[in-house]
Amino acid sequence: MNNLTPMIKQYLSVKEKYPDAILFYRMGDFYEMFFEDAKLASEILDITLTSRDKNKEDSIPLCGIPYHAASSYIQKLVDQGYKVAICEQMEEASKAKGIVRREVIRVITPGMILEDDYLQPKANNFLMAISLGEERFGLAILDASTGDFLATEVNTAQSLLDEVMRTAPKEIIFPSNVKEQAPAKQLMKAFPQALYSPLPPEVFDGERSKERIKTLGLLFPEGKKQALQAVGAILFYVEETQKVQPRHLSLLHFYQVQDYMVLDETTRKNLELFENLATRRRKGSLLEILDQTVSSMGGRMLKRWIGSPLMDLDKTNERLDKVSELKEKDLSRQRLRETMSQVKDMERLSARISLGLANARDLVALKSSLNLLPEIKSIISLLEQENFKRYLIELDELPEMKNLLEKAIEDNPPIALKEGGLIKKGFDAALDRLREISREGKRWIADLETKERLRTGISSLKVRYNKVFGYYIEVTKANLPAVPSHYMRKQTLSNAERFITQELQEYETQVLNAEAEKDTLEYQIFLQVLGKVSAEVPRIQRIAQALAEIDVLLALAEVAERYGYNRPQFNEGDSLAISEGRHPVLERMGLEERFIPNDLALNSEDRQILIITGPNMAGKSTIMRQAALISIMAQIGSFVPAKEANLCLLDRIFTRVGATDDLVRGRSTFMVEMEEVAHILRNITPRSLILLDEIGRGTSTFDGLSIAWAVTEYLHEESPSRAKTLFATHYHELTELALTRPRIKNYHVAVKEWNDRVIFLRKLVEGGTSRSYGIQVARLAGLPPEVIDRAKEVLHNLEQGEFTEGGVPKLAVSRRKKPTWESHQPTLFQPPADPLRETLKKIDPNQLTPLEALTILSEMKSRFSSETD
Repeated sequence: MNNLTPMIKQYLSVKEKYPDAILFYRMGDFYEMFFEDAKLASEILDITLTSRDKNKEDSIPLCGIPYHAASSYIQKLVDQGYKVAICEQMEEASKAKGIVRREVIRVITPGMILEDDYLQPKANNFLMAISLGEERFGLAILDASTGDFLATEVNTAQSLLDEVMRTAPKEIIFPSNVKEQAPAKQLMKAFPQALYSPLPPEVFDGERSKERIKTLGLLFPEGKKQALQAVGAILFYVEETQKVQPRHLSLLHFYQVQDYMVLDETTRKNLELFENLATRRRKGSLLEILDQTVSSMGGRMLKRWIGSPLMDLDKTNERLDKVSELKEKDLSRQRLRETMSQVKDMERLSARISLGLANARDLVALKSSLNLLPEIKSIISLLEQENFKRYLIELDELPEMKNLLEKAIEDNPPIALKEGGLIKKGFDAALDRLREISREGKRWIADLETKERLRTGISSLKVRYNKVFGYYIEVTKANLPAVPSHYMRKQTLSNAERFITQELQEYETQVLNAEAEKDTLEYQIFLQVLGKVSAEVPRIQRIAQALAEIDVLLALAEVAERYGYNRPQFNEGDSLAISEGRHPVLERMGLEERFIPNDLALNSEDRQILIITGPNMAGKSTIMRQAALISIMAQIGSFVPAKEANLCLLDRIFTRVGATDDLVRGRSTFMVEMEEVAHILRNITPRSLILLDEIGRGTSTFDGLSIAWAVTEYLHEESPSRAKTLFATHYHELTELALTRPRIKNYHVAVKEWNDRVIFLRKLVEGGTSRSYGIQVARLAGLPPEVIDRAKEVLHNLEQGEFTEGGVPKLAVSRRKKPTWESHQPTLFQPPADPLRETLKKIDPNQLTPLEALTILSEMKSRFSSETD
């Protein structure tokens, strides 16, 4: 340290407090980074890495960026999961005694982003705090950019994981002493995309948390110790990173996880709720179809609704009542949507205002949004539903604040806050006087050029200004003999001289002093106005929430009217019946063929499990997925794509769809599949809906069939839940279960054969099928004709038996050519033992299992020409 400069010593003392952040150290017009920060930032940001004292062996790595261009660089670092600490100069270099004082004014982290430039308009950016107790886990969830603030407690590690998946936080804070505990390790493995920020355990102390909550005046339920600690920790983190008290966090909502349907990560992906499976983009998802919102606030709320369907029938029907009236009243709906489209993002405005990050344009945006409230309330007052009346109260017009903004803030202010142009004329008398002094001085200086030209006779004489020399008189060298004696030389150029006069100096001092005083006073007045507006942030947030909810209801009504959706009905039992249901996404994708609606019915009495067979591409997966999507849509308060839908409330939807591996975590396709099935069987309830699209494809046929059979039996017999299940399969043997299990029913997706080709009818009909039409589908996929023909031969051989009379596998027999190796077999070669005969020898008929019997029957069926044989 003794060999380091004072500036580097200061840098290191600041960096020591923020070891996990990249430190942006302000030096004049640049942010500089040193040592390891410089190496890391230069690589990520693709900027030049240089060094201080290049000629020394112990030179210090260095890189830098212009301060006015920092935004894009910060965004790039944060997007890659890094924290950025902004260290600013807290005094002017000219006034500093020694080294300029510097302080970190903010730490930007993936979970603590407030600038619109870094955020998606219609997506929340959540920070989560987790407190791990012995029996319960506490969670606090915050979007600092909007003020959305939630807390809950859960009993199990699985419930903890479900909530993390539901909210998808960008950053998770937790006590550093639990990092090696099983729940924390399980979470980090299952959800690696978040940045995990350990904090000292004392940050989660219950008493300290109570004090922080009390300071902000938050209401919190008694007895929720773990949630209390998580809330306290998140409040500490916000204050620590933003360096101000988070006054906008005044509306804390404590919720119970059982209030909402659980949709785990696998289900969200498989049902394509928020992004298309193939493209990983929003297009082709349920969110894209339903999102007809006209504001960012509404878009974010709709996404939260889709991820958290209600379990409260009264609240669901209240939403449906509102959507129903808005759907019917087309003119009112369109007028509201047009007006709402002009509303700015009041949630994010209020957060920036509260944290002191707002500029004058933010206040103008707030004022313009408040000016729209009378029109919105006027339209709402014409609606008949009693539930709409509360919006008339919640849409507080804030007349005093609106009047303050109207009088104080210029209609088109600059972004910069310290260069003037913010405050209207007439708002502050002292500011008006300084402006007048400045104007008079500038007017005198402007007139000076004309006067001096006349006095000196120098027609090219100019009066100019720059930041280095201030005001000056410029005369070309050809006219120097005519310069008066009272002119004082200030600067010599190659072809001109610059002068000042005593009078010009006096007016310059007057103008510049007035300008500086004016800008300083104007900024102070702006801060006073901002402070008064900040005091009203809780009221602004309530307005914003009401507007967001209205926007979502309008969007759902617009979708219902535009796409011909109908209102779902709910029953208090456990039956699910859909008439002419459609897939909300696929029907809107402009497919070449007309979308075929389908009926579906499930209950726990006699239709608990539907075994659905049929060829690939016939539509089995579509029918299953649309049933789940219709249930989700209904429980968020949306109309549904069906002629009729009589539904029960579902508390979970499970999906086992598709074949994917997880090579990063060392899991094969089959292992992923089995883990998903195990997760389903461990967590089902009587109100669950299960979608199983094939089980056991990643292993041998008999193993796969055995597992599929056993899982189906378990769902029917062993599980007391009687969870409603849709099981699509190519194991046609599973259809035999319907003969002995009363709550299992067979269905298939109909096809029609024509000229050895298959035509998909897309209709779900009762009864099983014994064919999958795989070869016909392969032909549609474009396999070469010779491959198709050979596949037919192999299929024929399979259906006739396994071996020829000479002991050669029938799969190898071809009518077109004879295998060369068949004629070279030794004469003493004996045909291999018949597998069926060997199996029958080993089996004790008194201990025959259903699966063994099924296997034998299936083999015998392929051996003999008729059932009689």
